[in-house]
Formats: sequence, structure tokens, C-alpha cells
Amino acid sequence: MTTPLHIGIVGCSAEGASLCYRTLCAEAPALMGRAHAHPEVSMHTPSLAAYVDCLDRGDMQGVADLMLASAHKLASIGAELLICPDNTIHQAFTLVAPNAPRPWLHIADEVARVAAGRGFRRVGVLGTHWLVKSEVYPQALQAHGIEAVRPPDDDRDALGRIIMDELVPGIVKPVSVAALQRIVERLAAQGCDAVVLGCTELPLVLGDHNCVLPTLDSTRLLARGALAQAVTGQRLT
Repeated sequence: MTTPLHIGIVGCSAEGASLCYRTLCAEAPALMGRAHAHPEVSMHTPSLAAYVDCLDRGDMQGVADLMLASAHKLASIGAELLICPDNTIHQAFTLVAPNAPRPWLHIADEVARVAAGRGFRRVGVLGTHWLVKSEVYPQALQAHGIEAVRPPDDDRDALGRIIMDELVPGIVKPVSVAALQRIVERLAAQGCDAVVLGCTELPLVLGDHNCVLPTLDSTRLLARGALAQAVTGQRLT
């Protein structure tokens, strides 16, 4: 087997980046055929507050600059494939991609490809208020003929509060998990046949085991896409 590509993680929030890193290391042995084996992985994470400041003022160039600063630091230590386990800041990806020093997998593209492969046609999108109002998932899903459904404003507000005030700092409250489950139930009532966990912390509390709809785990799907690319040079189907 050839040497796997060195994966660089452009981190944003600690919980999402940690889950992505753990997934890379935990699932690589099965793909590589050897216990404890995984590609070389490096991570760079600026202060989350810097990203939040940019998002609050709608400064996508500022978000892109932060992402690119991480990318260049990772490339300088040998990273050959870049990923960012944060859906929200992919709003700036069109500003990032032309200037990225290494190939970069787009998280929503990885999710949309898997959604299409599983035959989903109408998919609810969960995430921060910045992400839900953006075109990140509508564009990625539409490219595969899939309709994206945004939660209504009240549910968006609840999602944003739970994600930023609780999940990002690593706080899990059963009452909040129940609230998230009810949001998924309302998306199911709107005719959705799956739901994107479009915040990389959401898979820590939601999944197929406790939701009425099949879930698309953006964090793990990105990690699996990166593993396939790094180890085999191909994407998983």
C-alpha cells in the first residue's frame, strides 16, 4: 500500500474538530487493513471567537482569511489534503478554494453525495442560524436533485442557542436533546425523508438511534470521505 496522504484539519470549534479527528483515527484501521493504522493527521485551530466575530458582522472574507491562514500553516508542515469539520464557515468556501494551497474536500458536497447515493429526495437541514439561512446545503443538495428544507424561524433560534451555548462548550442537556428531536419530528411532518446534522457537534447528541428520520452525520461523512481520498485515492460510495 502506498503511503496515505497527510490530512490537515482546519479546525473551528473544539467539539466538532475533535469528533472528526477521532473518526479519522478510529475508522482508518478497517480501511488500511492494519490495527492502529491511520494517515498522518495535523490540525490547526484559531480562536473560535475570531470566527464568531466575523460571522456576526457578515464578514465572509474575514472567515476565509482565517481558514486560509490555517490551511497555509498545515501545508507548511506537510498536509496534502485539507478538510474543515465546520459547516457554518463553509459559507466562505468560494473565497477559500481559489487560494487554497492544497486540495480541499467540501463538507456539504460529501454529505450531498451520500444523500444522493441513499436515494433521499427531500432533506431537512439542522445547524446554526448562520448555516440554516445560508445556501451551503441548498446548493450542494440541489446539485444532486435533492430539495433542502430549512426549519422555521423559531426552530432556527432554538437550534442556534443549543448549538452555540451548549454543544460547542461540551454541555449536553436532556431537555435540549428532546427539543432537537421535536425539530426533526416537525421536519418529518413536512415530508422530509432524512435530515442533515449540519453542525459538527449535533452528531454528539443525535443520530439514527434517537431520531424519527435517517440522519446524515456531516462530521463523520467528511472524515470518511477524507479517509477514502487519503488512503485509496477514491471517494467512498
